[in-house]
Order: sequence, then C-alpha cells, then structure tokens
Amino acid sequence: MTGRGSQWEHCIGGCGRLGAFHPDQREAPAENPTCLLGRSRDEVDAPRARASLLSSICDEGSCQTRRMDLRSGVAFWPLRNGLIRAYPALDRDERADVAVIGAGITGALVAHHLTAAGASVVVLDRRDVSTGSTAATTGLLQYETDTTLAELAESVGEAAGIRAYRRGLEAIDTIEQLTRDLDEPCGFARRPSVMVASSRRDARRLQDECEARARHGFAVAWLTPEELAATYGIEAHGALRSEGNAQIDAHRFAHALLAHASRGGARVYDRTSVERVTTGTDHVELATDRGPTVHARRVVWAAGYEAVEETQRRVGSLHSTWAFVSEPVADLGPWRDQALLWETARPYLYARVTDDGRILVGGEDEPFRRSHASTRRLARKTRRLVDRFGRWFPSIAFEVAYAWAGVFGTTKDGLPYIGTTPEHPHAWLALGYGGNGITFSTIAADLILADWRGTPDPDAPIFAFDRHTRGG
Repeated sequence: MTGRGSQWEHCIGGCGRLGAFHPDQREAPAENPTCLLGRSRDEVDAPRARASLLSSICDEGSCQTRRMDLRSGVAFWPLRNGLIRAYPALDRDERADVAVIGAGITGALVAHHLTAAGASVVVLDRRDVSTGSTAATTGLLQYETDTTLAELAESVGEAAGIRAYRRGLEAIDTIEQLTRDLDEPCGFARRPSVMVASSRRDARRLQDECEARARHGFAVAWLTPEELAATYGIEAHGALRSEGNAQIDAHRFAHALLAHASRGGARVYDRTSVERVTTGTDHVELATDRGPTVHARRVVWAAGYEAVEETQRRVGSLHSTWAFVSEPVADLGPWRDQALLWETARPYLYARVTDDGRILVGGEDEPFRRSHASTRRLARKTRRLVDRFGRWFPSIAFEVAYAWAGVFGTTKDGLPYIGTTPEHPHAWLALGYGGNGITFSTIAADLILADWRGTPDPDAPIFAFDRHTRGG
C-alpha cells in the first residue's frame, strides 16, 4: 500500500504472500484468491509483503490454554535482525535453583536478574528463542496502561494505582540502564507519548486524567485541539502528552539479555517443550518432550498466555491485534518528534517510528476468535489501519512492508498477575500483560528477584493473584 491514495491494495494468497486488488472491489478476495501474485512490483504498483498470522487451539474467547501459536509466518523483528544466536535443545538432565519456562522477553529478564544475583538458572522454550509473542510486539514502552489512573484508583485504590504507574516509569528506567550495561542499544529511545482524544467526551475525560496525574507528580501536559494540530497536524479534540516513555526492539533486547545470562552461567535450551511439571515438597521436576528432565527448587512460568492453564483459574480474556510496518520513510511531515501515538477510540490505533525510519502501526483489537488467522481478515484489518493512520497524517506517503496478527491477554483492572498461587507454591507466574508487555515483564523480573532473595517487594500485593479477594 502506498498511503491512502494508492490505487492498489493488498490481498493475501494461499502461499501467504501479499498480492494486490483494486479498492473498487468491495471486499478482499477469498482464501484462495486470484490475486496478482508473483508479479513484479512495477506490474502491480504495490510492494510485496508477508503476513504473520496467529493460529490458536484455544476455545473461542477462552483463556484456558497452555499451548498456542502466539504468532506465525514472518514477523518484522526476527526478519530484520536475522538469527542472532542459536541455542541447543536439551540433551541431558539438568539441575538448577530456578527453571524458567519461556525464552521471550519475560524469561530473558528473569534469567538475567536471577543469574546476576548468583542463582543457577535453566531456561527452556519450545520454540527458537524469542520467536513467540516477543517477535510480534511493537515495542512501545509506556508507563500508562489501557486503564487510566483514575479508573485504576477506583479498581485497586488510589495509592496502589499511583504505585503501579510509577513502577511503569521505573521499569522503563531499568530497561534503559540494562541496554547501557549490555552495551547493546536494542533500538531503545526515549519518546513522549501522545494520547489523542477521539471525541469531545473523551477530551473531558483526558483533561481530568491530565490533572490527576499532574497532582501526583507525573510529567504531563494537555494539548488543545489547536496545539495538537499545530504540533502534529492531527485534527482531533485535544491530546494528553506524557513524558518518560520510550521504545525498543524487544526481540534484540531479549537475545542480548539471554546472551549475558549465558555468559554468567545460565543454560538456555530451545526447541524443548515442557510436557509436565511435578511439584514436590521442596522442588519441581520438569519432564520434556526430549526425554531429559530438569530438577529445580523453583520454576518461573514465563510463557505468557500459554501458561494460563497452570493457574487453574480464569485470569483474563484474550484479544486479537494487528500491525503493519512500512518501508523506511524519508519524510515524516509534522511527526518530527516521533512521539508514541495512540487514541481513546475503541478499538484504538497506535503508532511509532522504528530506529531505521519505518512507520509501525497497530491496533484494531477485538476479542479473540478462531478466524484471527484468516488471511482475508488480515488484509481487511491492514486496510483499516492504513486508512486510520492516513486520517492522522494524510500527507505522509508510505508503503506497507509487512503485516501480521498477534494475541494478547487483558485483565479486569489492566494490571498483570505476578506471583505465586496456592496450587503452585514453588512457581512464579506472570500473566495478563495487556498492551504493556515489556514494562510489565520488567516489573515481574524485579518482583521475582526480590522474592528469591527473601525480601519480598512491597509493591508485590498490587500485582498478586489474590488482589481482588483481599479487600484491598
């Protein structure tokens, strides 16, 4: 796609490549369309792209699953970064203080933190390292959650809500310091966040939110419709601008963390599936599909939504999301500060600029269902994202390079669940990250490290599994 005025838009053929069809057609062709696949870019007047689609075996709308494909096909980050490092499959029994299930961003942060603290760690992942949801993330680092501070205060209490937001800021500071310590920038860059008010009602609500955050010391400012238009060229009802946010290449970051942990003694194995976890009085035993077992004092479930079944409780709901990344763009027009953009409309749109000058746009979220993986749906959602972004920036010309779909889980209050449960006293779980996966992963690693050291984090109750049953 070449911006909003393109004469050709993309459809996805049975082979997973993007072809082209004329926008006068009312809908994208069906699953095996007669698209203009295999022709040159000049012939179809549109770039080729590949689709990364989610397929899942969980029931429609259900979060009760242990194995699911968090994305499939070709995601942008692994394609751009290439094979950074390969790890072996488990070929012998292992013993460790802590076994970590999942080698995405959460598992990488946990392994890094625990190894640095002197713990012996084994990391297992059924895929290649960092090729699950971490490969599909858009890499926005925001302390703000999908739940406003005012809404969060009503749900978990004002003090807890403020601390949750502050922990988000602290997590971004931690990530920045880690990229410096690792001597690997991983595309980290500080960026302001601009939440656009999609309606007059939303503008009033955002102004109240702005005042609430300002009272508690958060660096925020209200942009009037005139200021928003003058600064970004966006025509809307105003916006809430927040400082302290950032962006990153999470795929590269996870690899850098695991490499550092490996040098510190952590043993990382991929393409090794954990088939069963048996809990003893003072240990856990992990049986794998490879045959060897891992014996550990504690286990960390860092496999995201695949681990929900282990909690034996419903912790949230699954949602589908879509994203695309463009070819590098020479002129970003009024988007000069490359702020992280999002909006109050539901489903909302969000956008950022990568460190190599590509526009990355995501959103169009909806409750998860099996048709998530439909190529027709991906084409339709990508068109929607392109059109909505074009309403913000009609003067920016761009071509879509890659489009994909993913899955994320949300909780009632917008906060993750991090900690232990009665049914798993030797396990830490981290679930329900919503749109703040990387910052919540960092918080999870900090909380788990504190618990391992025997000095529980004072903020742990805010994220605990029983937070809504303790009367607080």
